[in-house]
Amino acid sequence: MVVLVCGALAGPADAAIRKPGWLRGVVITEYYPVPEAWFSGQKVTAPGLPGQYRVDWLYSARGVSMEGDGIALDGSPVHIADVGDGGWVDQRGKPTSVSGGQAFWRAGAYWKTVDGWVTFPLDAGGWFRGIGASFVNPPNSTFAPGESRPLTPYKSIAVDPDLIPMGSKVYIPQYQDHGGWFKAADTGGAIQGRHVDVFRTPPASLDDQGQYFSGARIYVVPPAKRAPKGAPPGAQVAPTAPAQPQPTSPQGGAVPAPGPAATGGTSGG
Repeated sequence: MVVLVCGALAGPADAAIRKPGWLRGVVITEYYPVPEAWFSGQKVTAPGLPGQYRVDWLYSARGVSMEGDGIALDGSPVHIADVGDGGWVDQRGKPTSVSGGQAFWRAGAYWKTVDGWVTFPLDAGGWFRGIGASFVNPPNSTFAPGESRPLTPYKSIAVDPDLIPMGSKVYIPQYQDHGGWFKAADTGGAIQGRHVDVFRTPPASLDDQGQYFSGARIYVVPPAKRAPKGAPPGAQVAPTAPAQPQPTSPQGGAVPAPGPAATGGTSGG
């Protein structure tokens, strides 16, 4: 699965990279379009989409609200168009941040038990963590059919554009089996400073931890620049044109624990 975020990953950089070179002290995580089939919540209507979808897939910190993109039960791609209001809450319904590692649900579209836990009805009957006694209104999030951006697994990454310009070529040695080279083609609220998020295919299950690297080094070739001699293999190609700005993905896929698992339990991490 997408790597868990525990604490602050990396502080924002002071200036954008302007010439090719190695960048050190980088955190590398992974993200992907999350399948609805992994989730267990009751189906509800989703603003902007026809039909009904599992509520935890839409609004939990393991679902589309965090990842940005998802794959519905019928195989169709879906993305979040607007994250809405209020940010995130933890398992007790208290406001929290993504970087703190406690985000559990969007700030709305959930129920609370009499003793204050966030809960939701399950598609098979029953409740995730006790019967809901009160409902918190949805956070004005909206969704849309299709992909949020034309990304390619193991070829596209999310970056902080204040450090790595959009359209940059980025070499990540840990991914040599996939060619090693990526294009900076996405952004996200949790992707700040020396942190890149590798777009990949969905793993076999939500419990697959995926890959996580800290203190790594990557090679960055900004748009319209040529790599000098001695750069990693594959860098000596025609320079890429600067990417046009596009809407920001909600978090770039970095998913903190805990979140609802397909069994209706709580995933650890």
